[in-house]
Amino acid sequence: MSLLEVNRLNKVYTTRFGGNQVEALKDVSFSVEKGEYVAIMGESGSGKTTLLNLLATLDAPTRGEILLEGKPFAQIKKSQKCAFRRDHLGFVFQDFNLLDTFSLKDNILLPLVLQGVPYDVMEKRLKPLVKRLGIEQIVEKYPYEVSGGQKQRAAVARALITEPKIILADEPTGALDSKASNQLLDLFDEINKEGQTIVMVTHSSKAASYAKRVLFIKDGQLFNQIYRGNDGQEGMYRKIMDTLTLLQVGGQQYA
Repeated sequence: MSLLEVNRLNKVYTTRFGGNQVEALKDVSFSVEKGEYVAIMGESGSGKTTLLNLLATLDAPTRGEILLEGKPFAQIKKSQKCAFRRDHLGFVFQDFNLLDTFSLKDNILLPLVLQGVPYDVMEKRLKPLVKRLGIEQIVEKYPYEVSGGQKQRAAVARALITEPKIILADEPTGALDSKASNQLLDLFDEINKEGQTIVMVTHSSKAASYAKRVLFIKDGQLFNQIYRGNDGQEGMYRKIMDTLTLLQVGGQQYA
């Protein structure tokens, strides 16, 4: 059984006054195995962000189903969705989504506080995690006192501290400079090699080249998918660029 299954997913939005309907996703199906690192690419308006929102239980499909470890998302009660996200999914966002009135430490621990985890257990999880991410010396600082790369590392720590089944990353390098982007992608590569499942939406061909598999969405449909196989990062990058050419998307948009 796959960790995540997406079966014939459709999403239709109705305009404000009900005059028009927009089909954002059309019959999308794929699965993600435990320990995979999957990137999702597509031009603006292709449906990739809609897909990520559905995977995050932030929205519901019009038709089709999503299952995590065989359990359909449709069976999760609305009142339980926040707890489900907190307990099973880790999120890394482009704009970090850190609370400026909380220290980095408090931001990282917040999901555990909401879970009611004892403080000694929080500390036991926190110390090795922030040390590994290289932010142990700044955890008492506030988000406005640190760099973008350090904020994103804190956001990754917040996502990992609940030991989620899947990390969902939305353009995680979008607000970072090239050095911080490379450091984050190396970090994702490391945690994936240790068994963490990652699903990442990105415009960046370089970011996607770190993944083991890339799904391409076009006009709401799954256009193609490629696997790294035995290729290195450079080989995967070339595969991505070749596929983007087939998509007839300007290469600069994804550079």
